[in-house]
Amino acid sequence: MSAPAPSPLAIVDAEPLPRQDEVLTDAALAFVAELHRRFTPRRDELLARRGERRAEIARTSTLDFLPETEALRVDDTWKVAPAPAALDDRRVEITGPTDRKMTINALNSGAKVWLADFEDASAPTWENVITGQLNLIDAYTRNIDFTDPKSGKSYALKPAEELATVVTRPRGWHLDERHLQLDGTPVPGALVDFGLYFFHNAQRLIDLGKGPYFYLPKTESHLEARLWNDIFVFAQDYVGIPQGTVRATVLIETITAAYEMEEILYELRDHASGLNAGRWDYLFSIVKNFRDGGSKFVLPDRNLVTMTAPFMRAYTELLVRTCHKRGAHAIGGMAAFIPSRRDAEVNKVAFEKVKADKDREANDGFDGSWVAHPDLVPIAMASFDAVLGAKPNQKDRLREDVSVAPGDLIAIDTLDAKPSYDGLRNAVAVGIRYIEAWLRGMGAVAIFNLMEDAATAEISRSQIWQWINADVVFENGEHATADLARKVAAEELAAIRAEIGDEAFEAGKWQQAHDLLLQVSLDQDYADFLTLPAYEQLR
Repeated sequence: MSAPAPSPLAIVDAEPLPRQDEVLTDAALAFVAELHRRFTPRRDELLARRGERRAEIARTSTLDFLPETEALRVDDTWKVAPAPAALDDRRVEITGPTDRKMTINALNSGAKVWLADFEDASAPTWENVITGQLNLIDAYTRNIDFTDPKSGKSYALKPAEELATVVTRPRGWHLDERHLQLDGTPVPGALVDFGLYFFHNAQRLIDLGKGPYFYLPKTESHLEARLWNDIFVFAQDYVGIPQGTVRATVLIETITAAYEMEEILYELRDHASGLNAGRWDYLFSIVKNFRDGGSKFVLPDRNLVTMTAPFMRAYTELLVRTCHKRGAHAIGGMAAFIPSRRDAEVNKVAFEKVKADKDREANDGFDGSWVAHPDLVPIAMASFDAVLGAKPNQKDRLREDVSVAPGDLIAIDTLDAKPSYDGLRNAVAVGIRYIEAWLRGMGAVAIFNLMEDAATAEISRSQIWQWINADVVFENGEHATADLARKVAAEELAAIRAEIGDEAFEAGKWQQAHDLLLQVSLDQDYADFLTLPAYEQLR
């Protein structure tokens, strides 16, 4: 008797979408099912390991480079694979979700790379997950255009040689995709996003002179990088493309990963193309991991923690040094400013800040950097052009002058700034506004002239939580308490209602967003990720 056929993936509780059959083909679903069967058990073990490590940090209030991998770090002979031509020059990268208009605008933006985001800039509704895949397929087959229903403006792709190279970011390991299940178990969102994109586009991208390139988010250890590498090896064999075709850039946006940068590159070395220095998620990770560590780990207002803070300098300098030692690209952080169409003075001040930030990164040795808006591409480009000239990157700058001790990365108390009452108000205001948009299916949201994503909400709610639990006293004499947070949140909600009117307020998800922000900010049992309880409410 022959063995029963493997269970097919079931589509659960999802309204059918136009053209979804082009993405959810039997062959593509069989591939995702096989990824799930082979790799989800290891994903589950690694998530459990995160909890064990967090408990160890709570006990010791410290971190160190791994003694068991010291030989790997002192071995100067190994390097990552050389960058493919399409990823050799990454001086400006634009980020954004995979909706149709953004797909065209990002590809046309003049940036070298577009981070096509299924993660923090995308609320994972079924529609966003599936239509995002369709938009990328349509872009590669040049079957994409868009007419804005409000303005009537039409968008179409420029010639192929003028388009950005796509690097796709799947969801983090902690998120499941409830609408795709195998025997009643949801498939990890990361495997859905990676699997569908890779299956449909790997060969197509090779034919276009590029390849399946990925950004890997929320990585916490080199063992998680090892899992991704094993997935890449299996996937390339499965569809019959050469090993090493996949390239991955890892976001170093958790404090634990900052202590394992070389190990992460080593695990992915045949598929690695670089590391990226994130900001809000990195600060969120510090709060999450050291939330029991007392006053010396209390962060001030998020906007006061710049990349020139000593512990942030240590992190970015070590990242550049590590990448260039191993032949990988070092990619800098986000310029999140959204230009104002009405206020030239706001733009002038912001553009000067963006220029200073990108000048610093280029002069520190970064090979490229991120922007959130096409208008910022020329500013960032000029900063890197001034340093790189005609060279595609500056991986030859080895930064051997950099020396970072373990304690330097967590020296939060080197900052003079303190939490402020205005910082609390801002965290509440931004948190409510972002979560409300996310619950309506929008993951990238312009708030107060900044492009915000899920990392913004994470640092906002983490700071509220940390300040209350550390009994911070603000400059006006008020103590950070749950009651004060509730009072500020109620005032903010009333201000939003007055600003937009009763009808728009009732049509939105404002009360729901307010309640969810307070839940994850005030619960004594700190939620690992805001998006986990938020996903339960996402329809």
